[in-house]
Amino acid sequence: MTPERRQRITHALNRRQPDLTVVMENVFDPHNIAAVMRTCDSVGIQELYVLNTMIKRHTKFGKKSSASAAGWLTVHQFDNTEECMAAVKKKYKNIFATHLGEKAVSLYELDLTEPVALVFGNEHAGVTEECLTHCNGNFIIPQVGMVKSLNISVACAVSLYEAYRQKELKGMYDGTPKLPQDVMDTLSIKWGLAEDAE
Repeated sequence: MTPERRQRITHALNRRQPDLTVVMENVFDPHNIAAVMRTCDSVGIQELYVLNTMIKRHTKFGKKSSASAAGWLTVHQFDNTEECMAAVKKKYKNIFATHLGEKAVSLYELDLTEPVALVFGNEHAGVTEECLTHCNGNFIIPQVGMVKSLNISVACAVSLYEAYRQKELKGMYDGTPKLPQDVMDTLSIKWGLAEDAE
């Protein structure tokens, strides 16, 4: 491993954000999932959740769309909503879904510096009612155009970069490792840092 690559990997690892994640529910197109993965990696998300109750679990994700991001992430796949959301609730204080409900607030009203999971639903039907019962609230991305919808990967990117903006303002990307030590050790081995140091 070259010193430059080692530095790049270390830089990314030290900026992982264990208090931010994404849940994708019944997203059919693996290329959409892969595009979301690429954005997750870019803002320092390490773990994300893929929930499929309508189709079989994905066996692979679009390599071209993800630019191999899947290899740098910890992906948890579920086919049961209760089990998935129980796992999410163990780690994240708030769960917000993209859903145009009566009590939905603007994305920009959310505090995304606290432990939070953002839920994005199926390309056509959105987040299911079952999944919504596990969420603390709903949010929308303000739009002023005629077409009041965004592709899931775009909606996710907009949302995660708002989280990035808020967290950066609070110094949460200062390079101080935030992952638990056991996770840091595991990822160091997986990413080749530990082996390279021997």
